[in-house]
Amino acid sequence: MSDEAVPAIKPSLPEEQPMIPQPLVELHGWGRAAGTMSHLAQIDSVADAVSALRKSDSRGVVPRGLGRSYGDAAQNAGGTALDLTKMNRILSLDASGDPATVTVQAGVSLDSLMRALLPFGLWVPVLPGTRQVTVGGAIAADVHGKNHHTQGSFGNHVRALDLLMADGEMRTLTPDGDTSTLFWATVGGMGLTGAILRATVALQPTETAYFTVDTHRAANIDDLMQQMSQGDENYTYSVAWFDAVTRGRHMGRGVLTRGNKAQLAALPTKLRRDPLKFVAPSLGTLPEIFPNRMINKATAKAFSTAWYLKAPKDRVGELQNITQFFHPLDMVAEWNRVYGPNGFLQYQFVVPFEAAEVFRRCLEMIVSSGHLSCLNVLKRFGPGNPSPLSFPMPGWTLTVDLPIEHGLDKLCDALDNEVVGAGGRVYLAKDSRLSAAMFRRMYPRLDDFLEVRREVDPTGIFNSDLARRLELSKPTTGGTT
Repeated sequence: MSDEAVPAIKPSLPEEQPMIPQPLVELHGWGRAAGTMSHLAQIDSVADAVSALRKSDSRGVVPRGLGRSYGDAAQNAGGTALDLTKMNRILSLDASGDPATVTVQAGVSLDSLMRALLPFGLWVPVLPGTRQVTVGGAIAADVHGKNHHTQGSFGNHVRALDLLMADGEMRTLTPDGDTSTLFWATVGGMGLTGAILRATVALQPTETAYFTVDTHRAANIDDLMQQMSQGDENYTYSVAWFDAVTRGRHMGRGVLTRGNKAQLAALPTKLRRDPLKFVAPSLGTLPEIFPNRMINKATAKAFSTAWYLKAPKDRVGELQNITQFFHPLDMVAEWNRVYGPNGFLQYQFVVPFEAAEVFRRCLEMIVSSGHLSCLNVLKRFGPGNPSPLSFPMPGWTLTVDLPIEHGLDKLCDALDNEVVGAGGRVYLAKDSRLSAAMFRRMYPRLDDFLEVRREVDPTGIFNSDLARRLELSKPTTGGTT
């Protein structure tokens, strides 16, 4: 990739001013584990970001949004984290295009974007499990949602992005043409090719802010996987909760929830008066009072049984709002505190469809391990995209939330071996403990990413705890890290 192939924009900067040293603060991911001390620089403008780059030391800088990656991707021990949440303006909306598009600064949250777009009958095409994610973070992690099997991941819908490079230039990248290689390395690149400062995202039309939802209970994991395999193609959105505590013939019993956008004609009269209303109730903030081991055999069993039994055996055509269907956990701010001071690990992996037996074996390993998880998700992925570090691939993906306890590392290492043996991988936005060697085996296109990274940031100015752990910061030659 030559400099001539990548258009560069020299930011117009004010006279260089001495930067006030930023204090060290502890930063951690949403799992509240593996925290480290970083300098946190509040970034209000491109000039701020460039100034922070110029004054960075050997520990470098990492972009940071709302801190919703679960692991160590947005922290930088001894270095600087660029807090981009104040760059949160919606810059323009082209509602007449096909598709409609919106251009935003990278610090805009999906929550703010959805609230602004719904009155125009426009919809964000991919939503992860929380709205409290910035657009920049959604691109850097290439987040996915309940509709990957039909819509792909977030990067599939980005039409252009402005990337602040290690040399202080800002380059506009698109998914096609001369800048496509750097574009796709940035999508899913975890902030290691530069800082995303602006993006243009394609949107979808919607008549309502509601969804027509079908819910079915499944007796065990085989029943659940069979139902999903035979019916997901009829729904835009599909997700299942499964029981990771119960053993025996009911292991993996679950609740399958699938839906489509509700048409205006499907709404009752009361809802038709304001069909695009954004319903986002709040139950307050969870206090910092919970001890470690709040999730134990008794509480996990009680929760899992109650969650399974409260779901209808079969219910078709229920209307649900955005929060009910997509983001029930967003109703409780700081819900991660329930795991106590030690925090938790969210372990998410994907294996190909043909490795269904490996998938079942991994579930059995989790259930029989003694490590307890209540918030468990099963989905089916569709085709991946050109990003070398994007997580989704065609197959089964499982997510469990495991409290940090003695022996958890051994369980995860054993799961890693099963996953990589089946040609699968774990999700970097959730990870805080994967080894560099295992990472390389899981992501066969890693060298493609490293080649781009070496070219655009040869001295490793953009750096993070994740990058150092996975040896992405080391000088590389040939096929070794």
